[in-house]
Amino acid sequence: MITLPAHAKINLSLDVTGKLDNGYHTLEMILQTISLKDEVILQKKPEGVEISCDNPQVPCDGRNICDKAARAFFEKAGIPGGVRIQINKRIPLGAGLGGGSTNAAAVLKGLNALYDARLTQEQLLELGLQCGADVPFCLTGGTCFARGIGEELTKLPHFGGVHAVLIMPEFSVSTAWVYSNYRMDDPVLHPDTQSIVSAIRMRDIKKVAHQMRNVLENVTAAKFPEIDVIKRELKQWGAAGSLMSGSGPSVFGLFEDQEKAHRAFTILGKQYKHIWLVTTCSAVPPVLNTNV
Repeated sequence: MITLPAHAKINLSLDVTGKLDNGYHTLEMILQTISLKDEVILQKKPEGVEISCDNPQVPCDGRNICDKAARAFFEKAGIPGGVRIQINKRIPLGAGLGGGSTNAAAVLKGLNALYDARLTQEQLLELGLQCGADVPFCLTGGTCFARGIGEELTKLPHFGGVHAVLIMPEFSVSTAWVYSNYRMDDPVLHPDTQSIVSAIRMRDIKKVAHQMRNVLENVTAAKFPEIDVIKRELKQWGAAGSLMSGSGPSVFGLFEDQEKAHRAFTILGKQYKHIWLVTTCSAVPPVLNTNV
């Protein structure tokens, strides 16, 4: 048996740069691992893939990306066997935090260790991309500049230990719906990605927070104005900047110190049910414990 953390991600920036013939959009993003995480437990079984989850809203059949990841692994590794996957869910669903993708990444990393398959990181990244565009980043973790559909990753300097308050409204959003309603010719404020990268290199939290942009906010917030309300409230209570993560609807605020973050968390926690005090992570430990 093997137990792994599956960390959520936030977008410090998200820009849409084009659209491919297959319908996928090309992106430029800065992705950041945060401390909020699920737990994924894997156990060998003779054959097949069996999934269980403590959240009844999570499908436990072929619709779950973890099923796809496990089957892709066994096919690539050429190893007979199967796996029981238990997901202890803490990352909210449909939030723009990569919850499904990070679970799939944990399955790939965990099976590689559990079966001593010795697939390389490059091979795992290829398998991850087959499962979903965010899976390669979830396999990599930390702080990355991402291009393409999210698979072209460049590691950025350490930006761990930054305090943030994360809020999930009482609704979820379909990623497919957001992208299908994004128009390339709509007037939006695009992020200066290289400026954010430069601020990360200098570990200038205030500048990073001020420069954060997500062009998908125009789509999601137009339908759900509460997103802009949450952004304003986070800044009202001390955030240096706030942003919707991914396609939404979760919103986070970055804080220059722990005291300000804790105060905002305490005050806004009286208003919002789904709220977390988190930190950014510079690295993700791949395995918590193993008992084969």
